[in-house]
Parts: sequence; structure tokens; C-alpha cells
Amino acid sequence: MSSAVREHSVELATPSCDKGIGKVILTPDSPDLIAGVRLAPYSLWPDDRGYFLEVTRLGQGLAAAFPKETTQVSAALSYPGTIKAFHFHKLQTDCWVPVQGMFQVALVDLRKDSATFGLRNTLYIGALRPWQLLVPPGVAHGYKVIGPDSAMLVYLTDRFYDPKDEGRIPYNDPQIQYDWEMQHK
Repeated sequence: MSSAVREHSVELATPSCDKGIGKVILTPDSPDLIAGVRLAPYSLWPDDRGYFLEVTRLGQGLAAAFPKETTQVSAALSYPGTIKAFHFHKLQTDCWVPVQGMFQVALVDLRKDSATFGLRNTLYIGALRPWQLLVPPGVAHGYKVIGPDSAMLVYLTDRFYDPKDEGRIPYNDPQIQYDWEMQHK
């Protein structure tokens, strides 16, 4: 996305960032979250047979405002080390529920009028941190599967998939400069 895109009063642009991973989010109420991004823990009920988790109840939780008529539920299985990034939506809101494995999630605020324009967030979510993630329109998002196992993401969208609403930015975009390498902290 080399030039700005105008859609419903939201102007989008690719920011120029220093190399790195941005702010690492450690709590759902972190003050460093990109504006409009929301997190909520979800419960797992393990027993000797496995575990149960409730992905969502329509009309409740992070996806409470999603219309029943157009909400779509999808799932993606990715192998260890896979990077799927970056994409964004002009209109669609996503609610991610990592149900298996671990994800390093990268977010970048592309909304020029946002107080957090250009801010990057990194979240480590999944089996070891069971959080749901709400990604508003104009926030680029992607992930890397971390750890030795495949990972599965179940996600809800507030509208049916429309390829005209989706934009893509390469995972190694020279302006965003997200560092997908091991951080060795």
C-alpha cells in the first residue's frame, strides 16, 4: 500500500517505523495497546480427556456488536514457523481466538487520524496465554506460529469475506520493519 486509501472517513497509510517489534503487550488492559484493539481472556476447562473452550456467544464478549446476519466464523491451521502477515481491512472487524499452539501476533496502526498511528504491538497468545483479540478496521495484523507445534486460529468477522475490503502488505515491508526473528531477551 504505497499511497493512502480513503474509505468511510478513515485514511490509511503505511507508517515508517524503526526496526523492531513495537510494544509487547503483557496485560489485556495495557495502556500501550493500539487504539480500538481489545483483549479478553477466555476460559479453558481441562480434564483427563482433553479440554473444552467456548469460542463465543453471539451478542456477548468482544464480538458482542457483530451482526448475527453477517458474522462469519472461520479457522486456519498453520505449521510451526509459518508467517502470515500483513493484511488489513477497511471495513471488517476481526475477533481472533487462538485455540491450539502459540502465536506471535503483530499489529500496526495504519489509520492516519488515529492517536496511535504507526504504533506496533506484539502479543504472544494461544495455549500459554488464552486471550481473544479484537482487531478493528485499519489495523494491519499478522502472526508467526512459535514453538514446535502447529497452531489453530478460530476467528469471527463482523461481515462476510469480501476481497475488495482486504489489503496486503508484505511481512518484510521495508517501512514497517517488523522483526520476525527470535528476540533473545
